[in-house]
This record gives sequence, structure tokens and C-alpha cells, in this order.
Amino acid sequence: MRSRTVIFLHDLLMVPLAWFGAYWLRFNLSEVPEPHLSVAIKWFPLVAVIQGAVFRLFGLYRGIWRFASMPDLLRIAKASASGIVLIVAALFFLERLDAVPRSVIPLYTLLLVLFLSTPRALYRMWKDRSVHLMNGRRALIVGAGKAGETLVRDLLRSSESAFAPVAFVDDDPHKRGWEIHGVRVRGSCDRIPALAEKLDIEAILIAMPSAGDRDMRRIVEICETTGLPFLTLPSVQEMWGGRVSDALRDVSIEDLLGRAPVRLDSAELAGYLDGKCIMVTGGGGSIGSELCKQIARFSPGRLVVFEHCEFNLYRVELELRQAFPDMAIHAVLGDVTDAASVRRAIDVHKPAIIFHAAAYKHVPLLQQQVREAVFNNVIGTRTVAEVAVEYGVGEFVLISTDKAVNPTNVMGATKRAAELVVQSYNGHTATRFITVRFGNVLGSAGSVVPLFRKQIRNGGPVTVTHPEVTRFFMTIPEACQLIMKAAATGQGGEVFVLDMGEAVRIGYLAEQMIRLSGKRPGTDIAIEYVGLRPGEKMHEELFLGFEKLQPTSHAKLMLAQAPPCDRSLVAARIAAMEAACRSFDQDGVFRELCHLVPEYRDAGSGS
Repeated sequence: MRSRTVIFLHDLLMVPLAWFGAYWLRFNLSEVPEPHLSVAIKWFPLVAVIQGAVFRLFGLYRGIWRFASMPDLLRIAKASASGIVLIVAALFFLERLDAVPRSVIPLYTLLLVLFLSTPRALYRMWKDRSVHLMNGRRALIVGAGKAGETLVRDLLRSSESAFAPVAFVDDDPHKRGWEIHGVRVRGSCDRIPALAEKLDIEAILIAMPSAGDRDMRRIVEICETTGLPFLTLPSVQEMWGGRVSDALRDVSIEDLLGRAPVRLDSAELAGYLDGKCIMVTGGGGSIGSELCKQIARFSPGRLVVFEHCEFNLYRVELELRQAFPDMAIHAVLGDVTDAASVRRAIDVHKPAIIFHAAAYKHVPLLQQQVREAVFNNVIGTRTVAEVAVEYGVGEFVLISTDKAVNPTNVMGATKRAAELVVQSYNGHTATRFITVRFGNVLGSAGSVVPLFRKQIRNGGPVTVTHPEVTRFFMTIPEACQLIMKAAATGQGGEVFVLDMGEAVRIGYLAEQMIRLSGKRPGTDIAIEYVGLRPGEKMHEELFLGFEKLQPTSHAKLMLAQAPPCDRSLVAARIAAMEAACRSFDQDGVFRELCHLVPEYRDAGSGS
């Protein structure tokens, strides 16, 4: 039925059936008397030509019968109605509608719509019925919303589908008993185990691409009790442009910890970044590289990637040039602690905005490397900030961390010191200084997620510090988008805090990752609790006690209002810290760090 010619001939055949059928109905299913029969036969060729032309004009042959739907029915109705209007006009002009009963006109229209739409509907029902009888695995669909409807429609259309939809579940009580493409909503998500057993379900398909992380965790936990395989649809952005059923994939840990989509004002970000030269320090790292990719989407005039690791710089430059071939990208190999290197990059490229993502972040390693941590994270930040001021850079955005709040480790203390450096410059120069603070990002360098994945691949054990330790998590793209939003919103001097949602117990994270790999925690792969490492907290915090948290125009972005810092005191401490670094006086470095960040409470592990 895919041939447009065959379909056109079919529709033309329906025209005489409707035309003479209307006369037959008009005369109560008996023989059509003269002169009406002669008039009907006389003008039928004109009726067929006009109606056929209208069929073409209204695009009845753009669609495929297999996918006939409401838009096709509307096109048929419009074509039939328009055709009869033209036919009546022509007959009135040629013969004043003599011997054409007035009731024939509506009867013809109704019969034509019926004769054209019924074969299409029957053909689709037959094809859908044949798919219902396919040998695909019996599937339970979680979510009877738009995504679920689209998924089932896709599965029913494909004769090669691996799944045969059997039933829906949805927590919306108003949907109970609904039928979507012949598949009934059988109850809430809590009924998944019972329905799986009752209906001989072989797979569970989660069609909730916009579900929050809490909802996903609950659904996954329910699905796990069935012992059946389960797949999910990714976000709308991920499956853009493709078939929904082809986008089904295994549930990932990112689905459970970072699904909530970030909705930003693209016009605002485009206006903020468009045509400007943007520089990202630490642009080859996990945060920096993603930030570069997100910035590149908004067509900056130039993008300067400043990175001290040669391989990371090579990798991110390659990815950016492949994804954005028309963009001016400058890969600069340099160290933020090298003032000459920083000055050269800023002097040559003259960035309007600097995103400072360069930092050492590994907590246990930096506990015994105080001098290196301070020199890179604090002196490096001061160096880039000074040069930015010197060359009149419009905005400097510091990427900070939740570990800077009441720090218990060297890394957190150095990031808090970097925040103070940035705050001390703001308001005294033309450059606006902004800080953005957030927690762990999934998949970043040093994150537990890649470590757990490696341990699971190796057969375990998965090592967790403490059964009750918790952390905040966010996906890297979400964090980077909010960083840009904060930068576009800030006027200078702000400390923005990203809403990280609920803290996640790391033991739960380990258990879920083991289950998602198809193993059983404690049985197939052991979990070992090894104790907190030096400098680690049980629970992270996002803002200091004296900071007043205020909402902003974006729900996931908060403003931590901090009192102004003593600029001269910060400058003196930084100068003493730098002198101790250059003489490699570890004790002196640590002592000055503690003076600058008095809330640091891990004084015993500094040297």
C-alpha cells in the first residue's frame, strides 16, 4: 500500500461509490428514477476530475496507511468538503443544479469521508494486530505519559521490535483503566512485581525521561525486586531526532543521581557570550572541558583553552574542533602559577571573560602535599586574578567546591582561600569577580563513580569509606550550564551556590552501581568499608554559617551573601604564603593557610 499511484486509484474508485451511493440513499435504497440517474451519470466525470485534483492538492498521499492517524482523517474531511464545494459551484454554473437533489450533497460528503478513512483505519488495525502477535519479549511500560505513548506506538509499528508491550503502570490515579494503542494502564508503579508475575512479563521499559532522581531511584528499586531486565529512555535532548524505541538503554547511575533537567534562558546566555573572547583555565579537565563545550554552543568570538597537561589539552582541542569546526579555538599550554605564561595568553587573546577552573582536587593526595595544593589553588588563582585586573578583563568566574565550606582538608581550605582572594579583588577594580560553588560531579576526575566502575569490572570489592557518609552529586553538563547562568547573572562579588538536591549515601551509590551492572551487592561483589580518609567529612555542606542564602531568578541557583573580607589582611597572608611556598617551607605554608582560613579544623594533618 506504499505506492502513491495505487492509493490514488483506490481513492478515485471511492468517488463513484460515494456519488452514486448518495443518490441511492436519497431514494431510500431503491432504484434512482429519471432524470436524476441520467444527470448523475452525465456529471460524474466532472465530479471525479474535481475530487481527484482536490485529493492531490490536500496532500492525501504524503502519509502512509500503516501510520494513518487523526491528521490523515482531518485531511480527508477537508478534501471531501472542499471537493463538494467546488462540485456544487461547477454544477450550479453549468446547469443550475437541475435534477440534483439537495440531500445528495451532504450524503456524498459523508460517504466519501467514510469510504476513504475506513480502509486506512482497518489497514492500520490489521498491521498493529499483527505486531501484537509478534514474538518479542513481553514488556511492561512504566509511565503512561507522552513518552510512554510514543514508545508503545513505535514498538507496535516495527515488525522487528524486540519487545511486545503488554501493559502500562502509572502513579497518576486518573490514568487507571486507560487504554493507549490497545495497551491498558493496570495500576501504579507499586504493582510492578505483581503484574510482572501475573502477565509473564519478560522486560520492564521505563518511559519517564523527565523523572527526577528520587522518582527514578524508587522505580529502579521496585524493578530490581522482580529480577527482570529493565531499560530506560534517556532525556528528550539525548534522543532528539531518533526513534524513541531505538533510544532504549540500560539504566545508568546518572539516571538515579542527576536526571533533573536544567532549563536555561538560551537567549540570555547567547547575549552574554556571543561574539566575545572567552578563556577557560584548566580547560582540559573534567569540568573545564565540559564548560568549553557548553560555551562553544553559544558562538563566542574566540575560545581560549588554557591547560598545563599536554594530553588533556590535545584531547579537548580535538573534540572542540570536530564539534565546532567554524569556531576560532586557541589551545594554550601553560600553568596558572606561571605569571609570564598567564600574562602572555591574556595579552595576546584579550578575553572578555575568564572561567577559572584550574585546580588540584584530590583530597587524600593533597593532605600530604600542602605546598603544591596552596601554590596551585591559591597562588595560581591570585596570579590569574592579578593579570585579569592588569589587562582589564571584564569578568572573572572562580569555580569553587562545597569542600571550601568549613573545610576539614587541605584541598577545601585552599579553595576557601581562593574564594577570599577573589572576594578581596572585587569592587576595587573594573573586573567583576564571581564565585560559583557546588558539590561532586558525576564522572569527573577523582569522582567515586569511575573508581566504583573499575572495581566492579575487576570483580570487587567496592571500597566505601563509611556506611553513613553522604555527598551531593550533579552531572557535569548541569553544573556547567549553571556556572554560565551564574556568570551571566552576577554583577560582581557574589558567591553563587548550586542547588545540589538531596545528599546521597555513598553506600547506596555503591549498591546501585553493582545492581545496575547485573550483579548482587554482598553476594557477587563485596562492599568493604575502609574508614574515612584523612581530611574527609561525613557530610558535606554548601554554605557557611554566616552566609545568608537567598534565591535567584533560577530555582537551582542560590546566592550566599557573605560579609566583605579584609583586603589588606588577605593580601598579607597570601604574600606570606607565597614566600613560604617559594622557600618550600611546608609548615609555614600550612600555618599561613590556617591563619587565612580559621574555620579549617584539620590542623593535625598539615605537614
